[in-house]
Amino acid sequence: MTRPSTSRIAVALLLGASLLLTACASDFSARERRPSFRPILGTPLTSTATKNTRALLIAAMRSMRSRPVDALGKNLLAARSALEQLHANPNDPVAQDNYNFATARVLGILRDAKLSPWEQPLSVPTQEGVIELSHQPDPRPQWNPELYTFIPADQFDINGAYVRESAARPGVGAPIVAIGKDINPGWQANFGLRRVYHGVTAVLNFKGDRCVIEFLDPLDHETVSLDGRTFPLAANFTVPMAVLLNETASKAPKIARMFFPERYSDTARLVRLEPYNPNKTVVLVIHGLMDSPTTWAPMIINLRADPEIRKHYQFWFFSYPSGLPYPYSAAILRRELDRAEQQFPLHAPMVVIGHSMGGCISRLLITDTSDKKLWQLQFGRSPEKMNLQPSSRKILEQSLIFPSRRDVGRVIFISSPLRGSDIASNLLGRIGSSLIRTPRSLLYVGNEAFRYGTFQSSDLRLRRAPNSIDTLAPNNRFVRNVNSIPITPGIPYHTIIGDRGRGDSPNSSDGVVPYWSSHMDGAVSECIVPSGHGAHQNPKAFAEVARILKLNEASQ
Repeated sequence: MTRPSTSRIAVALLLGASLLLTACASDFSARERRPSFRPILGTPLTSTATKNTRALLIAAMRSMRSRPVDALGKNLLAARSALEQLHANPNDPVAQDNYNFATARVLGILRDAKLSPWEQPLSVPTQEGVIELSHQPDPRPQWNPELYTFIPADQFDINGAYVRESAARPGVGAPIVAIGKDINPGWQANFGLRRVYHGVTAVLNFKGDRCVIEFLDPLDHETVSLDGRTFPLAANFTVPMAVLLNETASKAPKIARMFFPERYSDTARLVRLEPYNPNKTVVLVIHGLMDSPTTWAPMIINLRADPEIRKHYQFWFFSYPSGLPYPYSAAILRRELDRAEQQFPLHAPMVVIGHSMGGCISRLLITDTSDKKLWQLQFGRSPEKMNLQPSSRKILEQSLIFPSRRDVGRVIFISSPLRGSDIASNLLGRIGSSLIRTPRSLLYVGNEAFRYGTFQSSDLRLRRAPNSIDTLAPNNRFVRNVNSIPITPGIPYHTIIGDRGRGDSPNSSDGVVPYWSSHMDGAVSECIVPSGHGAHQNPKAFAEVARILKLNEASQ
C-alpha cells in the first residue's frame, strides 16, 4: 500500500502549522486584564448617595492590591448603597452600573486575595461596621463554589473573528466566568468538558450587616429577586464562550485531526456545552472537514442572546477527527447518542445542525438502511455472502446498516456537499487525500473490502480504504449510493446555502460546494445567504436558524 513521501508530509505539516497559528490568532483570544472603573457618561450625579457610592468604588480601586480586605469592604458598602438606590428607582442606570461593578470587584478580590466565604462566613471590616459575607448554598454538588475560580467577565479583553460581536443582556448582577479548578470528574462518561467553563451571574443580597453571594445561571434565569424586588438578570454570553475556546482549542488542533485521525481518536465524542436541562430541546451541532466545534461559537453566542431560544433549547456538539470517512464518523455519533440517551433522556426529539461534511453526517442520521440496501449497492452482494473478519464486519455494518434515528426531529444542512464537491476529486483534493494517515483498523477493513473490488471499481480508482476527502467526491461510490436512498419520511429538513454574494443560484457556489450539491428538493425551506463556505457564521444564517428553531418549538 502506497504512503505519502516524507517530504510531502513535511510540506503539509508546515502548511498546516502556519494555517493553525493564523486561525488561533484571528479566530478568538481572551486575555485577562486589570479592571477599570468606567462610570456611565452623560448622566448627572443626582444624589449624595450616588456620589458617595462612586467615591467608595474609586477608593476601593486604589487599595485593591495593597489592602484587599479594605477594598472588599468598600465594594460591599458601594453595592449595598447602590442596591438601596435601585429599590427606590429600579430604572436608575447609574445605580445599576455601580452595583454591578461593585459585585464584580467583590468576586475579583476574593479570588486574588485567596479569601473564601464558601465554607464559612467571612467577617469583613468596613467604616460602617463588620459585614458578614457568605453565600447561598446550592443542593446540587456540582454547583459548590469551592470547585471553581470566579473571574468577572469585565476583566477580559475579547478579540477574534469568532467573537466579533458582544451578546449581553442588560440587568442587575455581575457576569462571571466560572472555571473548574480541577479536571471535571467523569467528564468523558458524562459527556462534559474536560474542565468546566461556564457563564454565571453573581448577585449580592443584603440583610442588615449580612451579605449573601448567589450565583445564577443566565441560561435558566431571566430575573433575580433581591429583598423582595424583582430585577432583570444581567448576562454576558460572549466572554464565557471566548474563554472556553481560548483555553481548549489548542488541545486538539483541527488540521492535525484531519491529517492524523488515529492520533486524535479520543476526541471523537459527544459533548454537552452547558449543564443538562431535561426540559430543554437539544440542538446538536456538527462541524465539517478540517474544523472543530469552535466554528459554531458565533452562531451559539448569537442564538443564546435570544430569550425564546434560551428558554427552550440547550446546545450539544459532536467533535471528531475529520480525516475519518464520514460514514464511520456517523457510526461513532450513533454510538455516542445511544450512550447519552441512557443518562440524559430527551423530552423531545433533537434538532441537528450540520455544516459542510457535518451535514453529510447529519444526513445519515435521518436515513434508514436497515434493509441492507446500501450494503448491497456498495458490494454487489449481501453481507452473508462475504467472508470478513469479525472486526471488519462490525465496522462495515455500523457504517452501512443502520436505522433512522428516532431521537432526531429536524435537521438543518448548512453548506453541505450532500452530492459531493468537485474539489475533493480534483488535483488539490487528491493530494490532500493522499496525506491523510488512515487509522490502522480502517486500513485492515479496506484491505478486506478491496478483495471484493469495492473501491477499485469506483471512479476514484482507490486502492485503499476511503478517507474523509474521498467520501466527499461526487464520483465516490458511497456518495452516489447513499443519495439513491430517500430521507426517512416525516422528518423535516432545511438547507442554508452560500453563494458568495453573487445571487446567481442555481448556478452558484460557496467557493467549495456548488448549489447543485447542497440543494434538496424535499427541504421545507431553502435560504441563500451572501457568504462563502462559512455560511454558518453569516448573520443571515443566524436569523434563519433562529426562525427554524422557533418554528420547531411551535410544532411540538
